[in-house]
Amino acid sequence: MNFDKLLRKVEKPARYTGGETNMVRKNPEDVSVRMGFAFPDTYEIGMSYMGLQILYNILNKNEQIYCERIFAPAPDMEALMTENDVKLFTLETKTPVDELDIIGFTLQYEMSYTNILNMLMLGGIPYKREEREESLNNGKEYPLVIAGGPCACNPEPLADFIDVFLIGDGEELLENICLLYDRSSSRKEFLEEAVKIDGVYVPGFYEPSYNEDGTLAEVKKTFEGAPDVIKRAVVEDLESVEFPVENIVPFIDTVHDRAVIETFRGCTRGCRFCQAGMIYRPVRERREETIFELAMKQLDNTGHEELSLLSLSTSDYSRFEPMAIKLMGLCRERNVALSLPSLRLDSFSFNVLNEIQGYRKSGLTFAPEAGTQRLRDVINKNITENDIYSAVEQAVELGWEHIKLYFMIGLPTETFEDLDGIAEIAGKIMDINYNIRGRKGGRFRVTVSVSNFVPKPHTPFQWEPQNTREEFIEKHDYLASKLRIKGVTFNYHETDTSNLEAVLARGDRRVGKVIEEAYNLGCRFDAWTEHFNPQLWQKAFENTGIYESFYSHRKRSIDELLPWDNINMFVSRDFLESERAKASEGVTTEDCRQGCCGCGVNKYTECFVNCDTD
Repeated sequence: MNFDKLLRKVEKPARYTGGETNMVRKNPEDVSVRMGFAFPDTYEIGMSYMGLQILYNILNKNEQIYCERIFAPAPDMEALMTENDVKLFTLETKTPVDELDIIGFTLQYEMSYTNILNMLMLGGIPYKREEREESLNNGKEYPLVIAGGPCACNPEPLADFIDVFLIGDGEELLENICLLYDRSSSRKEFLEEAVKIDGVYVPGFYEPSYNEDGTLAEVKKTFEGAPDVIKRAVVEDLESVEFPVENIVPFIDTVHDRAVIETFRGCTRGCRFCQAGMIYRPVRERREETIFELAMKQLDNTGHEELSLLSLSTSDYSRFEPMAIKLMGLCRERNVALSLPSLRLDSFSFNVLNEIQGYRKSGLTFAPEAGTQRLRDVINKNITENDIYSAVEQAVELGWEHIKLYFMIGLPTETFEDLDGIAEIAGKIMDINYNIRGRKGGRFRVTVSVSNFVPKPHTPFQWEPQNTREEFIEKHDYLASKLRIKGVTFNYHETDTSNLEAVLARGDRRVGKVIEEAYNLGCRFDAWTEHFNPQLWQKAFENTGIYESFYSHRKRSIDELLPWDNINMFVSRDFLESERAKASEGVTTEDCRQGCCGCGVNKYTECFVNCDTD
């Protein structure tokens, strides 16, 4: 099949062409390891992921390695590939993926799991790990299949499909794995050596067993050299690792089409529902000078018209205000917009806001998370109503006309009074606008978006049950009735997706059977509303005899062995138990920058590297 002829029949051919500005070109015969960085979603989503650009840049700086990109084909392209016997291929060289040495999937969200199986099958690679070990691909071994990213902190649901999981920061770990693979004389030798490296989990070296009630009984090692506990890999100093300044520039619009600079990694706030705030500790900051240099180089090399600062809480950077004001000036000189996502209400610099207001203004996004102070204390949000209203008041006075508010429903101990609080906050913000601007503020809008609470591993709420579908729907309907306020728009997250996400997030190895069955029933692109089919997933649970409620709605006992207990993300179990107990009492824990909270991270790595905590 002529490749160009194939592309003429698909909706967005630029998803599959490659050849973009700053794409790396190497002669495959000049390298010793060929790796495919696989994002299990479409090109537009994958190319918006900064981690891809970071690792692509680092690996391709090494002359021994050629890192190419692989994305999930859209349904129209998949149908044509299947019809014409075209295997999944890399963008850089159009090489069928089964000819690579390593395929590495990034696990950014659980709802991409069926796409992983589909991409392997489209590449002519058995998705079951044991089948790849037992058979050959035209006389040679199949590619090594690895996976990393935040979802890898509970690898068990994908353990039957992945050869090696990389836990933690990937900048140094992934390159070391590629080089070890090159040095190894066999896959067996590679796996046995790889487990000596922090951050490497080989699921084939572990065998779980279960109690009669279905809970995990124990995990036995099948290879004595495998570690009992897998410690995550960590980059202690962000200044020491490469950050891309020659980013690939897509031919088509992507979800985030802009230059991006990571100002710091980690978070000190300690929100009890937030997995990222736990697993990315400690905080590690880049120097201001480095941020400016990277930003200007990236803008010069890409031509982007927007610069965004990347972190879990942008305004918690130790010198956020002067840094952002200087960046604003540099961006203005280049006619570039500065985007400041993930701003905290209690640390937001309105001097920066005032700088931005006359230059490409957009809506402001705040995340109170809960509608009452009681529930904000339960989740350790550590902001007050005064923080919320004073921040909004200043924003209105500076002329902003759209406020976006993010909340979470289904949180532990939540009552309908907490939901009333969400409507009360939205109504008071509308009143603030009217009191300040009168009839002139008629264009002012508030958007209230609620997501459903999903308990995640390695958080203080990892033991908590999730609301049932019926409970979520009741709360959505209740909020919809309360938020019939002129100027207020209400959005909420799809319920069936949230319940499935909880299963995949906290599942054990048996959940892999459900993923496999759902895939075989036709599930793909489950993160997309138009493709997600809850009926097929329900059938997958029924066909496998596995109960969704066991993983999503069951409250776990504090002494239960959890599927991810052998993954050490540096935050101690004692700390998580303590935070859970404090949550039940509505007691808060102060920000780590104000004093050590005893989370356990400093046992493994220095806290606040390059961070001014005075």
